[in-house]
Amino acid sequence: MEVNRLNFLILGASKGLGDAFAKGLPNKGDRVWIVSRSKPDSLKINDGTQRVWIEADLSLPSSSDIIAKAINDETIDVFLYNAGIWEKEGFQDSYDFKRDDPTDIANIINVNTTSAITCIQKLLPNMKRSENGKIVLVGSVNGLENNGSKQVAYVASKFGLRGVGHSLRENLREYRIGVTCINPGNIAAAIPYEDGLEKAISTYDGTRIPVQDMVSLVKCVVNLSNVSCVKEIDIPAMLDTDA
Repeated sequence: MEVNRLNFLILGASKGLGDAFAKGLPNKGDRVWIVSRSKPDSLKINDGTQRVWIEADLSLPSSSDIIAKAINDETIDVFLYNAGIWEKEGFQDSYDFKRDDPTDIANIINVNTTSAITCIQKLLPNMKRSENGKIVLVGSVNGLENNGSKQVAYVASKFGLRGVGHSLRENLREYRIGVTCINPGNIAAAIPYEDGLEKAISTYDGTRIPVQDMVSLVKCVVNLSNVSCVKEIDIPAMLDTDA
């Protein structure tokens, strides 16, 4: 029986959730391009998956050209945009919007939203070659309506990413390329994928989503046929009552 090998492109995959995607999503024989500024540890893994690092800074307009040049004319089956940064004191009691630096605000928007648009635009020819192409955008529950978060630039960027997904879906429907935005709540991103589900659950007393759950969710979306259209998935932590 012939096994279908997939080509993944994961942007923002050097650590945390992105690192978990690079380790847990592919199967033996698959190929993964990992886009990040720092060299990812997942390159050291010998599990039958080919992992290739593309060094790029997603805050710069040149990143899309760098990625496209590295991939050349190869097919991309799964485009996963996981990049996400927030304010210097974001999600802390000390956060004060009035102190946000305009340069930092622009950088957050560039990395979290603008770069997603320009990179997808540049790599569309590669995605159109896939028989069952999927674009997965990792948003946040902070980008949902009336969430109550105070981080203005971060919330705007993740709210905007959802809009990117909505519009892209209409542009790509004729090519049967699925576009899904996943909006997670608090993630146990500091617990490495290889440490296992139970470690993530016990460390945070069940208050943060294990990265393994996120990997399982994306795997489900990736494995669906091109007949199904999964628009958006909201996945707060069970005890996240304000999400």
